[in-house]
Amino acid sequence: MGIRGITVSDVRGFGAQGGSAERQAGSEFSEDNFVVKVKMEIVVSKDQVEEIIAKIIDEARTGEIGDGKIFVSPVADIIRVRTGERGEKAERMTGGRSDMFSVGSSSTGAR
Repeated sequence: MGIRGITVSDVRGFGAQGGSAERQAGSEFSEDNFVVKVKMEIVVSKDQVEEIIAKIIDEARTGEIGDGKIFVSPVADIIRVRTGERGEKAERMTGGRSDMFSVGSSSTGAR
């Protein structure tokens, strides 16, 4: 889908289900306890947002409490700490996995 990077964090918290006792993964919780959750952070271009949202919903929706929420926020700027580049230059991935896979294979068979 053109996603070139994602951050996934194990987090704890509660939302709408916080006021009632529920069972999740064999454990009971209430508003005094936090629920183990996963937080995903994905930065994509404006033209990818709706497609990515649709894909997440398609893959993650169970219809049960705890399916989660998607928060959409604009990214004001991107700064590559190593070089000081900003904006699109900083967003562009170079010297990483994207470069490894974009290098053509040699037709000579030499290694």
